[in-house]
Amino acid sequence: MLIRGGCHCGNIRFALTWRPEPSHIEARACNCSFCLKHGGLWTACPGGMLEVTRRDPGRVQAYRFGTATAEFHVCRDCGVVPVVTSDIGGRRYAVVSVHAFEAVAPSFIRPAPASFAGESTEQRLQRRERGWIPDVRFS
Repeated sequence: MLIRGGCHCGNIRFALTWRPEPSHIEARACNCSFCLKHGGLWTACPGGMLEVTRRDPGRVQAYRFGTATAEFHVCRDCGVVPVVTSDIGGRRYAVVSVHAFEAVAPSFIRPAPASFAGESTEQRLQRRERGWIPDVRFS
């Protein structure tokens, strides 16, 4: 399944190849302060591939907080965060915002609350290696 999405103004775009074909998409409603304020609802496909394009890379702000192990890609023009990445062991992993999806029925998405409080940095990175998109390309 190919899922396209991006920020509101189109400066940050992505194409997510979801493998294998899903019967639904599970999304995590993170309860950290950043995600609460931005309505973060994230998903990933551990067997998938993500291609991210930026029309003007200079209009993308990288934001890190807390453990500084994840980079939120914020469009400076419209303020949307469609992609989050984490570099682990020389490899880039990612999650995408289901709010940034195009042409995906809301009924196909199954949100669930998520709390990562109490995780050590090592546990957090291991969880991302297991569950985030492992094949991420920026162009």
